[in-house]
Amino acid sequence: MTAIDYDLEFLEDGRTIELISIGMVCDDGREYYAVNRDMPVRKIRKHKWLMENVIPSLPKGHGDQRIHMPKRWLFHYADHRVKHRATIASEVAEFIRAAGPDVELWASYGAYDHVALAQLWGPVIALPDGVPMFTHDIQQERSRQGLAWDDLPKQESGEHNALADARHNQTVRRWLAGRAQK
Repeated sequence: MTAIDYDLEFLEDGRTIELISIGMVCDDGREYYAVNRDMPVRKIRKHKWLMENVIPSLPKGHGDQRIHMPKRWLFHYADHRVKHRATIASEVAEFIRAAGPDVELWASYGAYDHVALAQLWGPVIALPDGVPMFTHDIQQERSRQGLAWDDLPKQESGEHNALADARHNQTVRRWLAGRAQK
């Protein structure tokens, strides 16, 4: 069994979930990170928490690029990690398939993450072959082991950056698996 730990940053309003960014790390050492070029920028600008916590972690220009980047831009559109939603969907499907036939998806508080992931391809019945229909939840495993949130390893940096969060999810999942084997 190969595990892929992932995290998505998204805007949700109680009815829709809009992808901002996705980070995935696989037990085989591969990583994937992308920012949705098609995110609803106007809605995100009105969301104080996202503007303070998520947007600062998105790719910014460096040097002259940063100087010439319009202030209205939330991220650097020319960064290679900024992609159209359809491209992200195709690359994520391939990333998951490359892990092999027995892949497990893992996320922390992953219910919304899985819905946002599945929506890359439309309704859940449109999931590509090889993409699991559910995500294992790190918090559910923590609870099953009788642990409190504070018992888990702490994330040192990068909170609300999808790739940094995915890396931390992998650390926590492996830590929990080690405890379960004792």
